[in-house]
Formats: sequence, C-alpha cells, structure tokens
Amino acid sequence: MRKIAFLRSAQIRRADPYIQQAVRGLAAEGIEAGLFHTSGAGDEDFPGHRVRLDRAVTPRELADAVTAWGADAAVSISLPCHNALRDAAAKAFLEAEGIPTVMTPLASTLRLVDKWETKQLCRQAGLDVPDGFRADSDLLAGRGLQAPGYLDALRVQAERTGYPLMSKPVWDSASTGIHTLRSRADLDAHLASPPEVSTVLEEVVEGDLCSVDIVGRPGSYQVLPLCWTGRAGAEPVFTFADLRWCGPREEADTAFAEVARTLVMLCGDLGVCGSVNVDMVYTGGRFVVLEVNPRIGGATSLSCAASGTNTFTSLARMARGLQLPRGMVRRTGWAIEFLTEGGIPAPVVTALRERVTVVTSHTLVMDGTSRGDITVLTLAEGEEARTVRSLTELHHETGFPAAGVLGKIRSLLGS
Repeated sequence: MRKIAFLRSAQIRRADPYIQQAVRGLAAEGIEAGLFHTSGAGDEDFPGHRVRLDRAVTPRELADAVTAWGADAAVSISLPCHNALRDAAAKAFLEAEGIPTVMTPLASTLRLVDKWETKQLCRQAGLDVPDGFRADSDLLAGRGLQAPGYLDALRVQAERTGYPLMSKPVWDSASTGIHTLRSRADLDAHLASPPEVSTVLEEVVEGDLCSVDIVGRPGSYQVLPLCWTGRAGAEPVFTFADLRWCGPREEADTAFAEVARTLVMLCGDLGVCGSVNVDMVYTGGRFVVLEVNPRIGGATSLSCAASGTNTFTSLARMARGLQLPRGMVRRTGWAIEFLTEGGIPAPVVTALRERVTVVTSHTLVMDGTSRGDITVLTLAEGEEARTVRSLTELHHETGFPAAGVLGKIRSLLGS
C-alpha cells in the first residue's frame, strides 16, 4: 500500500496531536497520507499531501478527487453527522473503483444520523433511551397529506410523556436547534409556528453527560474510555461549555460494562466500520443513550489522551486491512479539557507546559467562528495534588486557568 486518503470536513486541529502522529507513523512505513478537506489545514496541522475542496463538494466529486490522487484506501474522519453522510456516500463510489474506505455503510449511516431512527435502534437493542415522539414538519405545515387530527395526536403524546420536553431536530449536531418546552402552552406555541424540519420531542433526562467512542469493524471493536462532558438538564448547553474529562469513576465504569457489550452488538448488526460516538446521560446508576453518531467524536482526543491510544492510527490500520485488538481499552490516567474564551497568550501556554503535561492547546473553530482556546492536559493517578498546586500557582501569576475552571479541576481531582 502506497497512499491513504483521509476525508475531513472540520478544522484538523480538533484532532491534534493524534492525526499528526498517525500520519508520521505511516510515512515511517513508506505510506503517503493525503488530506481531502473543506476547512483550513497547514503544514503543522497535517504533515502530508493536502487537497482543499469546496464546502459544497458532492460525494461523487470527493470520490473523484481521491481516485485521481491514486489512493489505495480512504478513511473518513469528518464531523458533524451531515458530513459523515457525505463520506458514506463517497464510500460507495470509492469502493466501486476498488478503493476500500473505512466508513460505516451508507444504509446504516442514514439510520444513525436520524435521531428518531437511532432511538428505535437503541430501544430494540435493549438500551435505555428517553421516552418521546416524532413531530413531522410536513404534516405540521400542511404540505402533502392533510391530517386534521395530527396536532391533537401530538398533544396527547406530550401529556403521556410529561413536561418538560426537549425538542431536537431529527438531523443536526452540537446542540443546534434544541428548545425546551416546559408546558402545554409552550407546546401549543411550538406547534403554531413549527420549525421547518422534523423534530424529536422527548422527556428531559437529568444527569451527567458522557460519551464513548467505539472503533473497529464487525468482529473487532475497541471501546474507548468514557468521557464526561457536563450536565444534562432542561436547558441545552454549548458542547464545550463545561469541564470535560476522562478519569476514574468506579461505579459508573462498572455499570457501563454491560452497556458497552450491547453497543458493540448493535455496531456489529449495523456493520459499523470506522468510528462511532455515543452520547449518553448517566443517571440513577444507569446509562440513557441520546445519540449514536456515525463518526469521530468531539471528545476523541480526550479519550486518546487518557488511554494512551490513537484512534487515527487505529483507523489507518483498518485501512491497511489490519485487525484491531478488541474489547475495552484500559484508561491509563486522567485527561482534562477546558475552553478559555478570548484565547490564551502564548507566554501563558509556555508557562503551563512547564508545569503540567499539555496534550494540545489551540483555537477552537466551529462553523468558521472562533470559540476561544481549547486545552487538554493529562496526569497520572497519584499526581492530582501536585497538578492542582501547579495550576493554582499559575492562576495566581497569570489569572489562567480562570477561577471557575480551576475550582472545577480542584473539585474533580479531590484537592
């Protein structure tokens, strides 16, 4: 094998430093990596061949570009879900040309990007999901079939499910378009001026938000460590608003083992090839599944940092036809991620690196907009007190990390 193409639709820096390590590892074995992307990437982001594509590139155009480069295999590392769907369609074109592509097949991707379909798949697999119902945008807008009883049917289902309700677009990511309906009056207002897209209306599940990445193909899946990403409740929150971390949580880890086995079986039934990211709420000792995203997760770097693994290397191994070790990937330490609005001055980043182990610190760009600087640091178990002291000293000297973030880190690490 000479060339592997990576398909990407978001800034590559969210994959720092693991994609760079994977690309350099391939180069050491004489394999050239190419990045076919729709967002900016420079030498420091991807140390290989790069092809910038229009954001509106079609699956056929993407497949043609990869084929013209002479790729022997391809790997999807795109996000969010609508871009994963593009890559799944491109997979069909690429494999027709004899280019194996690490991406979940199109039929299963179509089911997983649809939140209502995903809910049915999970329920049938025996997983806990929030109770809820689907609201069809065409019927609400009177397009096509006229159904005079549809509004009352939704009201009856809402009363059965109970308030508050969370309204989510059937297709979308990163908490976009989510609204809370706290009463019958809110529902009536929602139905009187419905969104243009179909939605899932479901019960609000309060608890700790978490996610897990599952990587592999049928018969050989790795389950990475759980990542904890904030609190779930009646109000939608920005994905990176809270401290995000991966570390010891014995009771939850034990409870997750059976859920992980069920998720692996579901992945096998769907023919998942590559990576899926599962969002859940941990509440009352159980895991409630919110989404199964057919793509790389937003916390992939965090789980890699806490486990000493590299998901991008694993995906490249799959592209080469190599098997992955199956089962639960052991966590080797702590990984903590937090966002700093307004950015971090370079001298402060240098001072941070002198005190703790920094995995990455870079600007977080979403939909072309900077959200601040995202930082991931790691520490071994037993280094909690020392890490808190080091960050506290840095805060007194520079004001970084912010007092709120430092307080959360201190509480998490028990110091």
